[in-house]
Amino acid sequence: MRRIAIVGAGQAGLHLALALLAADYDVTLVTDRTAQEVRAGRVMSTQLMFGPARQLERAAGLNLWDATAPGVSTLRVTVWDPPGKSALTFTGQFDEPPHSVDQRVKTAGWLGLYEARGGRVRYGSVTPALLPALAAEHDLTIVASGRGDLTRVFARNPLYCPFDRPQRTLACVYVRGIAAPAGEPEPQTRINAVAGAGEVFVLPALTTGGPCGIVLFEALPGGPFDCWHDQPSPDSCVSRALGLLRTYTPGEYELCKDAVPTDAGATLYGAVTPVVRHPVAEVAPDTYVLGMADAVVTNDPITGQGSNTAARGAAVYLDMILERGGAPFDPEWMRSAFAAFWRHARQVTEFTNLMLEPLPQHVQRLLVAAAEHPAVAHRFVNGYADPADYHDWLMTAALAESYLASAAAGTKR
Repeated sequence: MRRIAIVGAGQAGLHLALALLAADYDVTLVTDRTAQEVRAGRVMSTQLMFGPARQLERAAGLNLWDATAPGVSTLRVTVWDPPGKSALTFTGQFDEPPHSVDQRVKTAGWLGLYEARGGRVRYGSVTPALLPALAAEHDLTIVASGRGDLTRVFARNPLYCPFDRPQRTLACVYVRGIAAPAGEPEPQTRINAVAGAGEVFVLPALTTGGPCGIVLFEALPGGPFDCWHDQPSPDSCVSRALGLLRTYTPGEYELCKDAVPTDAGATLYGAVTPVVRHPVAEVAPDTYVLGMADAVVTNDPITGQGSNTAARGAAVYLDMILERGGAPFDPEWMRSAFAAFWRHARQVTEFTNLMLEPLPQHVQRLLVAAAEHPAVAHRFVNGYADPADYHDWLMTAALAESYLASAAAGTKR
């Protein structure tokens, strides 16, 4: 039986560990927190799992919250000119409803399931120092954690790293009490883009105490949303958020004005430097480890792709491991496994990087067209499920102009 170690018990690590355990591999999972500690801790993300990623979880038998997490019907995008004037808005329906499950709920649930099925867990500090011995004990060691010192194990790949610092500062809070918009299909996710300030995302989710909402600020550094450096308490966070919404997105404020935090761990603050790293690291002479998900590809959450990319990574690595059979997991194989994952992750990375920068004129024209043509709105909204589609019409000015011409012609007919 082949022995595989996975460092990190998040979306990618647990997905892969459970799938390998089901395929009769000898799996060791290394993590620094128990399921109980995770569930009782602070929120960890603002995840939204789209249809293709949910299908991967369903195929692995990990869709434990399909019946309880609210499925999102539509995405509404509103562009605001400060202070508080709506410039354009459009709504598109998802072909496959996404949903959001608090990572405290999902990680704790999957970790408990992994242990109940006989999976081996090593609890303790997850540091680079443990990797040489761990890799020597196993046929394959995968690092699936992008937190802390583990990020230094894999060298930065400058070819795919246009940024050397965070492009947004982040603040999110899980709340109850968000009202439904009149005349709009529910549940709904909303993106509010404010010139010179950043973005505010509002989405339904499932948390430890049941259904809730998530409010996420993606603040342009130095702008009016960039006001979270003191990391306020959940109550203070909600109060400050409502003040910003009242000024810059008054329509969203009316829906959120009665919001209250869900629990004492309902807030998350920080900033992400987008980065792509080389996937293979030599941790001792002729001893190698393979990076996965956030450990080697880290994107800003502005496009909601983190958990989806992690699920894709777990599924791709699973297929590559199963296909390998009894052959060695050498560095050449490791690089080929990452290359298979990168075919999707590259498209996600390029789309996310585009949305972080000032939007090019052709993207602005596409958003205007989405407000005028339901077919354009529908295609834009559903591109989040698989950003590969954006590369056919949104990523360059030439493709955008061609698509806009065809959309206009279709409307005239």
